[in-house]
Amino acid sequence: MFPAAGLDLSIDQSAVESLLAVEPTAVDPPETVTVARNVFLPLTTACRYACGYCTFYDPPGAADLLDPEAVRSELRRGREAGCTEALFTFGDDPDERYTAIHEELSGRGFESVQDYLRAGAEWALDAGLLPHGNPGEQTREELAAVADVMASMGVMLETTADVPAHAGPRGKSPADRLRTIRAAGELSVPFTTGILVGIGEDWRDRAESLLAIRALHERHGHIQEVIVQPVTRNERWQGEEPGTETLRRVVAMARTALPPAVAVQIPPNLTAVEPLLRAGADDLGGVSPVTVDHVNPEAAWPAFRDLAATVESMDIALHERLPVRERFLPSSGLENEWIGEPVGRVLYGDTPAGRHYRAIIGDTDGPRT
Repeated sequence: MFPAAGLDLSIDQSAVESLLAVEPTAVDPPETVTVARNVFLPLTTACRYACGYCTFYDPPGAADLLDPEAVRSELRRGREAGCTEALFTFGDDPDERYTAIHEELSGRGFESVQDYLRAGAEWALDAGLLPHGNPGEQTREELAAVADVMASMGVMLETTADVPAHAGPRGKSPADRLRTIRAAGELSVPFTTGILVGIGEDWRDRAESLLAIRALHERHGHIQEVIVQPVTRNERWQGEEPGTETLRRVVAMARTALPPAVAVQIPPNLTAVEPLLRAGADDLGGVSPVTVDHVNPEAAWPAFRDLAATVESMDIALHERLPVRERFLPSSGLENEWIGEPVGRVLYGDTPAGRHYRAIIGDTDGPRT
């Protein structure tokens, strides 16, 4: 039984041992690699946690709220630059210490940061962009309140281990992250998750984390991508960064643990691309032509042409994708159990955005009713 109360996740230790034996050379490179174009919108830097490696959060008094007009302006820039994804993120549900954030939300007519997230998603759809929400831990009710206006959502599991980097009076619980991933599956939300490498976990922890994700996907079928992300040194984290060989082995373990339909994603601004593609990674996540990576602002995005050159030099095809994978899209009409009607209207509308999306997925049938 997995040590997370109420989750009923059984991790087979023989599967852990098998995964620990995987070597990068045993995994073939992919035939195709996917990437999305996004505009990155951090709604607030307030966060209830204070993880030892994270530079995204600001403490009470320093955290800010992205102004609604700034959100709309960035959405327009993203649309004009050919982006398909509006990536919304904020620190995990800001607690009561963030008085100024709660007062500003209230003053703008929002009951909570989740209420603001829904408004942002609706603005993105109005602009012809597909929202992807990454709001940290969420209850089933919080996810349900925005699911119909989200093309997809996500939260990093990071690790199933209890590590010092998550400890303290505002510690992060692996069980809470797993409950969010499970709730998304119960609600049929196309979902992205991942593990963070180098925050104090060991190899067995990495294997168990990947197998926990697999178990939830086997139950609900909702995982789109699993990110293998290295921790990087910054003003708050001076620990050792995982090397390329470590990441190659983790990528190979992920590719072995997960079904083929679930992509193994690597962040191309944080790690070398070619060695990890050779170890089985097949997705480069969302890369923005207009905004920085607000979680890792010092790590510049590579240019799309440079990514294409790297991938194609390996005789691998690079394909643009949407923030929701094609297997979750309706086969007829505008919605199904995975996609809400507001998102379907944008995907299948007779508009420049709709035609652009259908060209990406190779759908030539035109608008659906």
